[in-house]
This record gives sequence, structure tokens and C-alpha cells, in this order.
Amino acid sequence: MALIVQKYGGTSVGDVDRIKNVASRIKKTHAEGHGLIVVVSARSGVTNELIARAKAINDRPDTREMDMLLAIGEQETIALTAMALHAIGVPAVSYTGAQAGILTDQVFTKAKIKQIVPKSILKDLKEGRVVIVAGFQGMNEAGQITTLGRGGSDLTAIALAAACKADKCEIYTDVDGVYTADPRIVKTAQKIEEISYDEMLELASLGSKVMQSRSVEFAKKYGVVFEVRSSFNHNPGTIVKEEVAYMEKVVVRGIAVDKDQAKVVISGLPDKPSSAATIFTALAEASINVDMIVQNVAHTGGVDLTFTVQRDDAQNAVKVLPPVLKKLGGGEVKAYDNIAKLSVVGVGMRTHAGVAAALFTALGDRGINIQLIGTSEIKMTLAVERAKADEAVRAAHEAFGLSK
Repeated sequence: MALIVQKYGGTSVGDVDRIKNVASRIKKTHAEGHGLIVVVSARSGVTNELIARAKAINDRPDTREMDMLLAIGEQETIALTAMALHAIGVPAVSYTGAQAGILTDQVFTKAKIKQIVPKSILKDLKEGRVVIVAGFQGMNEAGQITTLGRGGSDLTAIALAAACKADKCEIYTDVDGVYTADPRIVKTAQKIEEISYDEMLELASLGSKVMQSRSVEFAKKYGVVFEVRSSFNHNPGTIVKEEVAYMEKVVVRGIAVDKDQAKVVISGLPDKPSSAATIFTALAEASINVDMIVQNVAHTGGVDLTFTVQRDDAQNAVKVLPPVLKKLGGGEVKAYDNIAKLSVVGVGMRTHAGVAAALFTALGDRGINIQLIGTSEIKMTLAVERAKADEAVRAAHEAFGLSK
């Protein structure tokens, strides 16, 4: 029989009734004779509550102590899930990340997995137990608890699937799978049956909330095929896998929107070879990630430089840059936080012409102005006014026939 890794997110284990529901699903799979490793998140809202408590005590809490605190959420869930399985006659054992052999680097709150030594897990599986593992956490070489950052439970599941050579990895969440657009914005959005790692990576990094990009990167690196599906029904989900030839027949696979964006404009920057390097070095040192970048020569003879950042970083950029501009010999910086990033993604864009024309026409027909444009082989990203972001998503979805 198969070895299956299942991961259940915070909403799936949000209360006692939902934990019992998860236990029933696990029992069904176990009864079919499959080996099961189950990764669970903290109950929905618990991690945010713990963070709020920490910051109420100390607005800059020590990162080691934060990891000690945040690990509690998943440890509660693994114990309750194991108890729920015991109550319905399923042999199960719960493991913290450390007990599961998940070894990480030394970075607290956003550790990277270095190695998994699943000796104890494999022993319990051989003896017929369901192994319940705390997602989001591991242990560093010094024996300290570490956490993996956002999307850490997905990463735990995919890493365990790779380390234990699982036959299948299932990511259970509160949605049926990956859709062509956010169904809350586009009522006619369709569930995607299969999607490539690269397409999923782009959607994840561009605003789709189904998966964090780190988990998809890990799955691609180790060839872990996984399925995103709902824990609230038994419908098939979306399979994420290596790209195959027939995937290119679909020009656009999905549309993503990120409304948590801002635009930073530097005007009158001296036109020197080192200007851009100096600007972006200063931003990097301030841990400000930059996305879309446009540079053009101003009528004054200087350079205008425009780029996008996360909205939370915009005011920090405005504070960091004036001293840098003064050293460079001039320039003024302003931030505008009224933009959103609209992205169309599809491996078929490599081999099909006319994507830009269709997208620009669809937005132009609805009076939606394009402020910035960025492209890659399989995506096109536009900055538009935030107030018109949802309308832009619907226009793009219609233009590429994604409702069919």
C-alpha cells in the first residue's frame, strides 16, 4: 500500500468538531491499509493570538523566545489529533518537529530545513501507527526549537514526503484547490485540475493565498507531486507537478492580484552609472524587497526611477532614501500606496503571441490605466489603481476565456 503525507491547515483543525472530522478522514485512509504521516498547523487564529500576547508584553520580543512560544500552537493540535484518533480506535503517535527529526539552520522565526532524519517516524509507520507531526517547526544543531515562517506547515509536509519517499502528498485546506482567479472576485472562476510547479510558484508569489512559494520551490527541487484539496468535502483538488507538453496548450492558467502594494517614485535622480546601484543597495540593507522597476530620462535631463514594494515598506523607503539621494547630488522621493499588482500566469505564454495585446485591450476597454509593466517567460504583471483591481481581474479573466 501507499505511504501518504497529509497536511491539514489551521481552519481544518480550528475547533474540536473539525479535529474530529479530520480524524475521521484519517481513519478512512488508514483502514485502506496506507501508511500515514499527518502534518497539522495550529488552530486558526492561535498563532496570531500568541504573537499579540508577546507584543503586549514586549514590542520587540526576542526571536528565540518567540519560537518557543509559537511552537505551542502546533503542539496543542498534534496532541488533540492523536487523542481524536485514539477515541475512534486508530493507533497514532504525535511528534514535535524536533522529535520527527527535522533539523534546521540557526535562524529563529524563519529557519530553513537542512535535513530530516525520519528514523523514528519510519519505525512507527512500520508498526502500523499514524504519525502526527507538528508543522512549522524544527530544531537547530544546538537543540533549540526553531520555526519555519509563513507557510511552514506546508513546507514540513512536502519535506517529509521527500525525506520518507512518500507516494503521495495531500495539502488539505479550506478551498477546493487552485482556481483561475479568486472566486470571491470572479464568481465564474474555475478549479484547475493540474498546474506546473513554475505556474504555481508565480501565482503563490504574486498574491494567491493557497500556497506559500517556499513550499512549492521545495516540491519542485525534490520532485514532490502534491495535491491541494479541501478538508470539508471529498472532491478532487489541484495536482501540482512538473510541467508536461500538453500544459502549453493553455495560454493563461490563472490570474493573481496583490492589493498590498505601493509605488515609490524618485524624480530628478542624477544620470550617473552608479545611481541605481547605490539606491537599491540602500534598500537591500534596509531589508526592503523591490519588485517592478522602470527607469526613464526626465525632461530636466535627470532620471526618474519608479519601483514597487510591499505597502508596509513604502514609508520606510521614503525615510531611507533622502540621505542617499543627497550624497548622489539630488532627487526627490515620494510613495503612493494606492496601487495593486495584477498578474496573468501560464507556461503557454512562452509559445503563444498576443497575450499583451489581449490584456491591454481588455483593461483599456474598461478605462483601467496601466502604471507599470513587468514580464517574464510565463507571466505578465501590471500595476493598476487599487480601487480598480477587482474589475481588472474580471476583465483579464474574461479576455482569456478562463470561465469556460
